[in-house]
Amino acid sequence: MTELHATTGGATVSGSPVILLHGFGACADVWESVAAKLAGTHASLAYDLPGHHRSMLADGVGGAGRMAKAILTDLQARGLDRFHLVGHSMGGAVAALVALRVPESTASLTLLAPGGFGPEINHRLLARYASATTREEMRLALEHMFGWNNVVPDRMIDTLVGLRQAEGAAEALRSILPSMTSEDGSGGKVQGMLPRDGLATLTMPVKVLWGTQDRVLPTRQAHKLPPLFAAHVFEDTGHMLIEEQPDAVATLIAQNLAAAR
Repeated sequence: MTELHATTGGATVSGSPVILLHGFGACADVWESVAAKLAGTHASLAYDLPGHHRSMLADGVGGAGRMAKAILTDLQARGLDRFHLVGHSMGGAVAALVALRVPESTASLTLLAPGGFGPEINHRLLARYASATTREEMRLALEHMFGWNNVVPDRMIDTLVGLRQAEGAAEALRSILPSMTSEDGSGGKVQGMLPRDGLATLTMPVKVLWGTQDRVLPTRQAHKLPPLFAAHVFEDTGHMLIEEQPDAVATLIAQNLAAAR
């Protein structure tokens, strides 16, 4: 096994850095612009999650629970006892699980269209996305993940296709995908749920961001959040909030960091 990879940004990592966790099939590089906007005030650690890019062979490949354990183990090995957590999609579920395990260490929690907040999940779309290896296959999958009128960046397509070319990358995604869902008893699939009662006990500032045109995880999953969570819903926006609403995402993360002081 190899160690988890994390890209550092901002000041020397000390104090309360921002931990950035990407979604399924992506990598730490998706946070580049967000980390740059936060660099003046906060250090950041953007992880490649287990089974992804430079953490391909790291321990923790599997479901969100295993990944959360791996991330927490790495944070503790770095001597970080307080941090801000930010996660998108599957990375949002991982971030929430880390916060549940060590709420005393979590200064704030910002979740972008996170997994685990409702049973519905577009597993067919995720399977097509996981198996996309050509630019056209990737573009078609991503067009269903973006808002209906939002342009899929060519750079993003090239990056994700490049990730799929690495040895073992396709196999790793195929091994992770089944851990995200279970059979619903009628031939369909549902995603695993985070413990709502546990989430309701979190006292750090929590923001949840969602797009009204999300076709991976429906926006209605933001409608029954614990009462102290702040919800921010974006019109004409799909699942890929980092790319579709980059300035707003960075602003809301910064607001949550400030609220934690």
